[in-house]
Amino acid sequence: MPNIKLPDGKSLNFKNKVTGFQIAEKISKSLSKQALIVSIDGELKDLTFEIDKDCSVKIYTSKDKEGLETIRHDTAHILAMAVQELFPGTQVTIGPVIDDGFYYDFARKEPFTEEDLRKIEKKMLEIVERDEPTHREVWKRDKAIEHFKKVGEIYKAEIIKDIPKEEEVSIYFHGKWHDLCRGPHLTSTGKIGKYFKLTKVSGAYWRGDSNNEMLQRIYGTSWSTQKQLDDYLNRIEEAEKRDHRKLGREMNLFHFREESPGSVFWHEKGWNLFQKLISYMRKKQDESGYKEINTPEILDRSLWEKSGHWEKFGANMYTSTTPDEKVFAIKPMNCPGCVQVFNQGLKSYRDLPLKMSEFGKVHRYEPSGALHGLLRVRAFTQDDAHIFCSEEQITEECLNVTNLILEIYKDLGFENVILKYSDRPDVRVGDDKVWDKSEKALLEAIKTSKLEYSINKGEGAFYGPKIEFVLRDAIGRDWQCGTLQVDLNLPGRLGASFVDKDGTKKIPVMLHRALFGSLERFIGILIENYSGKLPFWISPLQTMVIPVSEDFDNYAKEVNQKIKKVGITSEVDLKNHNLNYKIREHSLSKIPILLICGKKEVDSNTVTIRRLDSNKQENMELNLFLKKFSALSKAPSN
Repeated sequence: MPNIKLPDGKSLNFKNKVTGFQIAEKISKSLSKQALIVSIDGELKDLTFEIDKDCSVKIYTSKDKEGLETIRHDTAHILAMAVQELFPGTQVTIGPVIDDGFYYDFARKEPFTEEDLRKIEKKMLEIVERDEPTHREVWKRDKAIEHFKKVGEIYKAEIIKDIPKEEEVSIYFHGKWHDLCRGPHLTSTGKIGKYFKLTKVSGAYWRGDSNNEMLQRIYGTSWSTQKQLDDYLNRIEEAEKRDHRKLGREMNLFHFREESPGSVFWHEKGWNLFQKLISYMRKKQDESGYKEINTPEILDRSLWEKSGHWEKFGANMYTSTTPDEKVFAIKPMNCPGCVQVFNQGLKSYRDLPLKMSEFGKVHRYEPSGALHGLLRVRAFTQDDAHIFCSEEQITEECLNVTNLILEIYKDLGFENVILKYSDRPDVRVGDDKVWDKSEKALLEAIKTSKLEYSINKGEGAFYGPKIEFVLRDAIGRDWQCGTLQVDLNLPGRLGASFVDKDGTKKIPVMLHRALFGSLERFIGILIENYSGKLPFWISPLQTMVIPVSEDFDNYAKEVNQKIKKVGITSEVDLKNHNLNYKIREHSLSKIPILLICGKKEVDSNTVTIRRLDSNKQENMELNLFLKKFSALSKAPSN
């Protein structure tokens, strides 16, 4: 007679075996109609799973993350089912749930077309209408391998061979169609609803290895209501308009080339934006007591072995062997170099906390398929800092870093920030007492911020707990940017120490801190958040002076020079084009302020102001303009 403990603390008793559906029915009729899956002692199961022992149970609906992910998982299966009904002979491989949707990889010679996607969607709706029952079977490994080979599913057979022997080979049936899958799944195909959309097709190597066959990946999204689907599709449409790669071309900021994949070719305006952000950060960090350093980009293999990075990141490091057979690596992170600077000269407890910042260029090999404009590159600049402190100083320094990060994000227009906290993993280094202090410090910093946060249990790094700072942009997308990590490992590995009050040598705690994370990526996020219309103070080119005709070129040049003298970035357009053409061109480039100069302006020593996205014009005395807009060109917190 199983005793079922519910999330609210109440218990239900049953005389015989009971399913998740029956438990939901016992709780309420409405819950039984909404129920999708069940967790039993924290393990997700089908609603039809029979429970024969005392346990804790939670029922999930489409309002829960777990429920929505199951809808998407089922939709992926129905996608594969529809493809094989429409295109016999197509092999299915893997189809996981991803953020906001799912994908499935297929082996098929003919490429899928846009018309094919529409046909597949129609077939998927038919399958939903058929409402075919879903059930699970457990097969013997040999039987499963032989079966999938027999039906021509060689990729599935390969996957089964790699499943650990202690694991069950789980097969899910939707009607007669079946697939290898751990589950859980909904009770029938009709349960997913009709709120899905196939979004695109791309190529993908089998198991992500470029040496393997190229497959076709169909992406889709699935939601629990039509409104959710419509909202998502609107966000996607808006995201396409804001694509930083498109805007980067229009604004003449940067470009990429095959000769150096994953590396940015910055143009003058883009580099201006890059440097403005660095200048802003330098000022903020200087005010907070950081000392800026710079370390070599190429370091001997021995240092990376000593730090532990060679073992963990070696496959993603760019290396070079010199004529004397020494192996060097281009740094994928800045921290080992920073420790070497700390190690120069004897350090005392009086020197702590010691805050070292670095705008360090790093290189990491990313698969070509993962590269995405500024958002995923192989060469990028980290706004790194490493704080060396005692155990007693951890709490205060974590609070200081958190406050600094939030202040910077606010200056840049991001006030909706979510924190993710990850605590100790099972496999870790360091004393548990130090872990206790570190975790308490990070949690205190989070709670003090009064921001929304989540806890990722056991997801901390092996060397310490961490906080991830997630920005929510103008169209509701989340971007993980800043990080704060407590490191109880690297300082000791690289011989860092300080002399404590009692005269003994101790290993400092090292806080790894990045605010933007990657400047390249953050610039991409900024561009998309503002749709290219950046705040005036960081706009790479703030004003464009436009003479109405060549008769007013000299006045326009004078205006331009005066503007530049007060610290505003400006250019003058002397090209032989008409005024309307110039306005359209510079509006497309997202220049915030256009200054029109004609006879009226010359006679009155004024400028006519035309703001981006406005047809209104304002005439202003030149000196007043210089005073007003030179103030606006400063960072908000300055």
